[in-house]
Amino acid sequence: MRVKLLSLLVTAALSSVGAQAAGVTDQMIADSAKSTNEVLTWGLGTQGQRYSPLKQINEQSIGRLVPIWSFSFGGEKQRGQESQPLVYNGKMFVTASYSRIYALDVKTGRKLWKYEHRLPDGIMPCCDVINRGAALYGNLVIFATLDAQLVALNQDTGEVVWKEKIDDYNAGYSASAAPLIAGGLLLTGVSGGEFGVVGRVEARDPMTGKMVWSRPTVEGHMGYKWDKDGNKTENGVSGTPGQTWPGDMWKTGGAATWLGGTYNAKTGLAYFGTGNPAPWNSHMRPGDNLFSCSTVAIDIKTGQIVWHYQGTPNDGWDFDGVNEFVTYDEGGKILGGKADRNGFFYVIDAKNGHLENAFPFVKKITWATGIDLKTGRPNFVPESRPGDPTAGDGKKGSTVFNAPSFLGGKNQMPMAYSPETHLFYVPSNEWGMEIWNEPVTYKKGAAYLGSGFTIKTLDDGPIGHLRAVDPKTGKIVWDTPNNAPLWGGVLTTGGNLVFWGTPEGYLQAADAKTGKVVWKFQTGSGVVAPPITWQDKGEQYVAVVSGWGGAVPLWGGDVAKKVNFLEQGGSVWVFKLMK
Repeated sequence: MRVKLLSLLVTAALSSVGAQAAGVTDQMIADSAKSTNEVLTWGLGTQGQRYSPLKQINEQSIGRLVPIWSFSFGGEKQRGQESQPLVYNGKMFVTASYSRIYALDVKTGRKLWKYEHRLPDGIMPCCDVINRGAALYGNLVIFATLDAQLVALNQDTGEVVWKEKIDDYNAGYSASAAPLIAGGLLLTGVSGGEFGVVGRVEARDPMTGKMVWSRPTVEGHMGYKWDKDGNKTENGVSGTPGQTWPGDMWKTGGAATWLGGTYNAKTGLAYFGTGNPAPWNSHMRPGDNLFSCSTVAIDIKTGQIVWHYQGTPNDGWDFDGVNEFVTYDEGGKILGGKADRNGFFYVIDAKNGHLENAFPFVKKITWATGIDLKTGRPNFVPESRPGDPTAGDGKKGSTVFNAPSFLGGKNQMPMAYSPETHLFYVPSNEWGMEIWNEPVTYKKGAAYLGSGFTIKTLDDGPIGHLRAVDPKTGKIVWDTPNNAPLWGGVLTTGGNLVFWGTPEGYLQAADAKTGKVVWKFQTGSGVVAPPITWQDKGEQYVAVVSGWGGAVPLWGGDVAKKVNFLEQGGSVWVFKLMK
């Protein structure tokens, strides 16, 4: 009987392994940018280009694009839907606000299962209760939660397979980015820069959640690696301790990696953007404050930082540097493009971090006059830095007007790159802010800003602009304006189309070469999420999540007043061509 039982257990184990092998594999993820039958990754490929070669839907046919189903997330939790869906094996996996995830029948929108993470009362998300998406691996779907956990679910049943804590939510840590699968590893970052957390990138075994390595993104902190038995060893300090941070400021230095990363298999590097140094009051932390407001390139095999590029040294405006680094091939080089919150677009050699080009992609920038291409450093305008409170009454420093605002020339909404047009399609915003500094002391779990601010409109014209940017010349090839600020991502296709959503509720498409809008559809709530596309049995589909929210209505000052008529929501829409 014992032998028979052992045989049954072995058979069951082999069956489980077989099921995993039949699921999403490393090779499938590596090929995901070229595959058109599913959407396996955030970014439509690990490089994050958000380009699909599909062309059934094009300028001539798009007039026949119609909705075929819509699914509501339900309940009272209807706001801040920034998720990019994934599509695999007849299912759509889509996350929603308040750390929820759904599996839907991709043909009909029928709910197959739902997992709703039980959140504690004390969570402290900075910028709404959003979630940006999940990752697929084997038969698992994996996503992060607002109380700083990772949850892996069975794709077929929604049952929890493993759950791991990232960090202490009571200290201000949270997580909302879609995980990245690269080289068989699950790569994640952390949120919480406004609470004095320490940013980092972590690599885990995606099948078990067990740690492989951890790399801090604040200079002076120790990295670690784990062996197969779970033994932890030191893996070198990030940077040079004390070199760019005064005193003990590095211990609560921020630099959160809250948007997640991209990966290029040719370089073997994962690229993560890092957030603001903490606190916002830059006079308290003289120095460059590495590795805040930077792109860090990490060797996924070793967990070491190979190179970094810092867009805003000694950030005094909460510009962050988390925006996605999108790699592409150009003239025999592997380059990366990044539209930074600070208003400048950077083109960087993805192998070594050498700055190739930098130019404004918004019209009004007051904090710097440009980027020195030899040194890579900004040419600061000293008068645009908010004043030091200790230089006056000790309560409040001098107020300055600055553009762009801390919400950025571009924020979380991912751009797209077309290898056909060789253009980036950048959702950007023209706005400014009044900002001042105040004294602040670190307290665990409390906001750690040392600044006050009011978001300002620049004029009565449009705030949002979808811009086609030539990374070679820095030229804005075309500009399609939008009254409200853009907060959703972009998709471009081989059909010479660019898709993006607006806070006014429209999913719309434009000619990729001219910017002429050729189609739009009202989804019923503001779109603050990136669209996707795929094909099934010869038919091309487009999908997007709808649900107004995110940082703008929470932190938007005068701009928030301008968009306060917009309604919340929570749904996903799917479209195809009417025959």
